Amino acid sequence: MVLWSVGGLAILLATLGLSRLKPAAPSIEGGSLWIDTVTKGAMVREVRGPGTLVPEQIRWISALTPGRVERVLAQAGAQVTDNTVLMELSNPDVQIRALEAERQLTASQADLVNLRTSLESQRLNQVGVVATTQAEYRNAQRQVAADSALGAEGLISKTEAGRSLDHAEEYTTRLQIEQDRLKVMTDNIQEQIAVQQQQVERLKDIVAFQRRQVEAMVVRAGATGVLQEMPLQVGQWANSGVTLAKVVQPGRLKAVLRIPETEARDVTLGQPAVIDTRNGLVKGQVARMDPASQNSTVTVDIALSGDLPKGARPDLNVDGTIEVEHLGDVIHVGRPAFGAANSTVTLFKVVDGGDAAVRVKVELGRTSVNEVEIIGGLAPGDIVILSDMSRYDGVDRVRLK
Repeated sequence: MVLWSVGGLAILLATLGLSRLKPAAPSIEGGSLWIDTVTKGAMVREVRGPGTLVPEQIRWISALTPGRVERVLAQAGAQVTDNTVLMELSNPDVQIRALEAERQLTASQADLVNLRTSLESQRLNQVGVVATTQAEYRNAQRQVAADSALGAEGLISKTEAGRSLDHAEEYTTRLQIEQDRLKVMTDNIQEQIAVQQQQVERLKDIVAFQRRQVEAMVVRAGATGVLQEMPLQVGQWANSGVTLAKVVQPGRLKAVLRIPETEARDVTLGQPAVIDTRNGLVKGQVARMDPASQNSTVTVDIALSGDLPKGARPDLNVDGTIEVEHLGDVIHVGRPAFGAANSTVTLFKVVDGGDAAVRVKVELGRTSVNEVEIIGGLAPGDIVILSDMSRYDGVDRVRLK
């Protein structure tokens, strides 16, 4: 009984001791981890975002007037020039309006000729009236002189002499009136002709517009480049303003990146950038930024300064990296899987000569694409695990194999 009691007590003490032991640290294959060493020195802050190559110059060709597609003379991908005919449209109403405008112009020009003839005839008639009145005025003046001489000798009565004087005064007034009428008529001729001439010019503008409408039925490229889109086919109806074609200049491309709005606040015009076309790298600089964000991203245009690699074409998916800041002597390490700028995270620091790693709190500062500034918790020379260690949140130590 004593032996059994001693044995049971020993088993109880062993069980109690084992229950108080901490569980063994889990083991991790070291070759599967992303590990980096904390360093001190210069650090370049960068932001990255996906995007596409977009032509710097795009010419959208739209329908000036509605019409039905009669012929399609070019296909997407073809090289075009300014005068390359892309398609032909038809619309009888446009032809009718053009003919009606020309008819109105011809009628207005005829009215202008008739007006000039009529006004000139009226002016010449008035010149004749003035000449006749002037002759009668001179006759009256001579009659007054003769009657005055006869009256002084008593050969005619004073009444007859006064009648001649009144007659002369009448022709004086009539001559002045006819001369004034001729002046008014002469002065108004140019004004009346100018009004009719303006009407003719307006009708000429209308005719020119209608002719352009007719000419627009033959759709031309209007620029040298590559025909990228031709959405309409023969027989389809094109409303006014609808897109008929799209011409781009493939040799002049820019990159349009979508930068996360949390990182776009540090992007400014003129910053250098590198575009990865997956077939080569192209240098550039920030040329434009959208004033507002969409879908949590900000659109940034990169003007490319280097030669594009072969295969670069519009709408090609690319990745862009923008240098936003150069930091001097700072402590930094590779960017961990989780951790935002100016936050506190926990990382596993490698200890015991690489046989184990322990959890430490680390204060992060400014972040870059692949690096992050260390404010506290680590020192230069420390080796930390940057991989996702969230499945080991319940332990503070792991073994490395």
